[in-house]
Amino acid sequence: MNVPTVPTRGAAVRFPLPPLLFAVPLVAGLLVHRVLPLPLGGHSAMTAAGVALVAGGVGFSLSGTATVLRHRTTVVPHRPVTRLVTTGPYRISRNPMYTGHVVACLGAALWAHSWWPLIAVPLSVLATLRWVIEPEEVYLAQRFGADYLDYRSRVRRWL
Repeated sequence: MNVPTVPTRGAAVRFPLPPLLFAVPLVAGLLVHRVLPLPLGGHSAMTAAGVALVAGGVGFSLSGTATVLRHRTTVVPHRPVTRLVTTGPYRISRNPMYTGHVVACLGAALWAHSWWPLIAVPLSVLATLRWVIEPEEVYLAQRFGADYLDYRSRVRRWL
């Protein structure tokens, strides 16, 4: 794989802390639920599924973070990357950290038995797509050229 010299800047993301694009709406949804409940229902199977999704989502996101760090590059989207990471969870998702956030937020909604976090998830996904992922993809295509384009053709953005 051809690794060009490291640029001084990373992706031109419009929001430098992507996890907050999920955490803030999730917390807001849970707080709104306390004031204006919009219940999903209270089955124990839903709680168990929610807990499992939160654990799986957090695990998937952390595995993406660990894989990037193992390759000695950065998880900070506006900093320059030194390598195109295509192993570990990056074999099945180009964005395992963000995908993990989505799964965890869906799980939290089930766990809390609330529609509010479910309503917020599409907004989080859209904001992350527009403000973070699209600029990252432009940057990676410029940075790694054909290697990134080949990777992008083989691996889906989410799952």
